[in-house]
Amino acid sequence: MENSIASAIAKLKEELPSNVKLVAVSKFHPAEAVMEAYSAGQRVFGESRPQELAAKAAVLPADISWHFIGHLQTNKLKLVLPVAAMVESVDSLHLLEAVDRWGRENDRIISVLLEMHIASETTKQGFSSDEILEVASRASCFPNVRICGLMGMATFTDDETVIRKDFAKLVTLRDEIRSEMDKFPGLPDDFGILSFGMTHDYRIAVEMGADIVRIGTLIFGERNY
Repeated sequence: MENSIASAIAKLKEELPSNVKLVAVSKFHPAEAVMEAYSAGQRVFGESRPQELAAKAAVLPADISWHFIGHLQTNKLKLVLPVAAMVESVDSLHLLEAVDRWGRENDRIISVLLEMHIASETTKQGFSSDEILEVASRASCFPNVRICGLMGMATFTDDETVIRKDFAKLVTLRDEIRSEMDKFPGLPDDFGILSFGMTHDYRIAVEMGADIVRIGTLIFGERNY
């Protein structure tokens, strides 16, 4: 297993452009597997369950950069925000307000991505494009949150045309915001990070301009539920 994890990391590092950040999605995999990837040089990992993230962060190296990528309930912030370098999955105004409040109470500024609902599945979370524009226009109301960009998950399908259409929604909205930054005075000047693409579609994502890809199965194998 160790060799396969190390080999997968090495191949991805070789394949991905230097400006694309690899988030190794370690959810449902043990700390030992994370450590194997760490030993192969990987430093950024993605988790989607608060308790699992907190448990792993407590026993793994302190220089790991943890990205929270799952649906986050406000009553679990205390497990995630002390250790997460970024929350990629802010999917509601209610959650954004709660993260900002936690940051204010703990003297922290939390880096986040706004999750946009780009897929056809209604079960997936996220803002609409209009909702993101509204939140972005009010970014200055959340001084303890740094809105760095957008995140999304494409429809789970083998149809590349559908995947590209979904990803294009993220790219288009990001470009729209960046072209009119004067309308969004609370956003950081370097706003524009895009996180999209997973094991089955990351090559398309890279081609379309993703800054972050979130890859789990290709590195760790099938999940251990």
